[in-house]
Amino acid sequence: MNIVKEIGKAFFVGSLIFIVVGVIEYVNGWQISSGKEVLIRFLYNQVYSVSLYMANAFFFYFILKKYKGSWFKLKHLFKGLLGATAISITTIFILRLLEALFIRSISITEFLQNERPIFYVVSLIISIVVVSIFYAVYYYRYIQERKVKEQKIIAGTASAQFDALKNQLDPHFLFNSLNVLTSLIEENPQAATRFTTSLSKVYRYVLEQKNKELVTIEEELKFAQLYMSLIKMRFEDSIVFELPPHISNPEAKVVPLSLQLLLENAVKHNQVTPSNKLHIRIYEEEGNLIIKNNLQPKKVMKESSGVGLKNIYQRYQLLTQRPVLVQKDDKEFWVSLPLLTQKTNMTVTQAHYISEKRYERAKKKVDELKGFYVHFAIYLIMFPVFIFLNMKSGGFPWAAFPIVGWGMGVAGHAMEVFNYNPILGRGWEERKIKDLMKKDK
Repeated sequence: MNIVKEIGKAFFVGSLIFIVVGVIEYVNGWQISSGKEVLIRFLYNQVYSVSLYMANAFFFYFILKKYKGSWFKLKHLFKGLLGATAISITTIFILRLLEALFIRSISITEFLQNERPIFYVVSLIISIVVVSIFYAVYYYRYIQERKVKEQKIIAGTASAQFDALKNQLDPHFLFNSLNVLTSLIEENPQAATRFTTSLSKVYRYVLEQKNKELVTIEEELKFAQLYMSLIKMRFEDSIVFELPPHISNPEAKVVPLSLQLLLENAVKHNQVTPSNKLHIRIYEEEGNLIIKNNLQPKKVMKESSGVGLKNIYQRYQLLTQRPVLVQKDDKEFWVSLPLLTQKTNMTVTQAHYISEKRYERAKKKVDELKGFYVHFAIYLIMFPVFIFLNMKSGGFPWAAFPIVGWGMGVAGHAMEVFNYNPILGRGWEERKIKDLMKKDK
């Protein structure tokens, strides 16, 4: 949470509340005695508004972080509203207590004796209304995010698919396979023929699945068996590979090439010798596909980059809320892949990906501009209102405070939207990002 930004929002909300309440009181006969009175009321209003807003904002972000995608369920909303009410009452009580002790010089005992529930009603109602609006706005954003979930899948998966083609079949695998093939041609021509056929099927599968978001578990298991047949030709009897005898739902989906990557990792990171056989087992458990192998790490090996597992994490994260779990103990290492039942019919092309990314960036920019224009329009409308109220009250020019304070907020909003920094210049952030990206290359 950006605290400075939230304080700015709190000041803005407090100003609106002050204006609305002031207009209502003025219409109902409240007479402005002096500018000093208005200024004091404004300061009191802002202290209460900012304190209540920030207290509820911290609680709101805590709830948001704790429940994540499920926090809009009715029971969680009820908890949120109940918690917000309790926090609001506590905040109002603390503010009133501080006011009594340090401004009105009243003892705690006297303060508690004179407290009445009616003192909390107006502030509490305003606080609940603001919190409800807060929830409504974020609920609307949540709905919009669900609507663009497919766009996020497109954006995230295109990169993952290219990484899959680049990283999934290690060049060393092809090199080693060709070495095995060379030796088989002389020793066992028939086995060499079978090996070549299997190798061509492996690469054909990769090319066929490159544009698919999901494949059936049945297809992926057949490919895993084919892939392991090549590996076993190289390591002979040093690998024991076990597939599940049956799958409860053969039409369940997994991310393509995920099994190949995990199988390759198992071979790459463990000793595989006749005396230290590598046991790899694939089985189904509670709606997940488990890939497990005994742990016998190589004594000398390059540090893993983690690209493969990160690839799988990213693709699953965009498709489901169910996590990919990686676990190990002293003897075994296993990965749990969620079996997905929802069908996804989506093909991704480079042109489509670029087009969608441009659309997302343009839409985000338009939303930012629209938000600024609305903010600026409200400021322009309220500018003369402040002056009018100041003229009616006469005396001290208190209107300068909300006008200047709010104006600074509008100026900050404009600099953020139009990417202008008065010290570092226009577009500094974007230039710095590009500069760091070039250095990183």
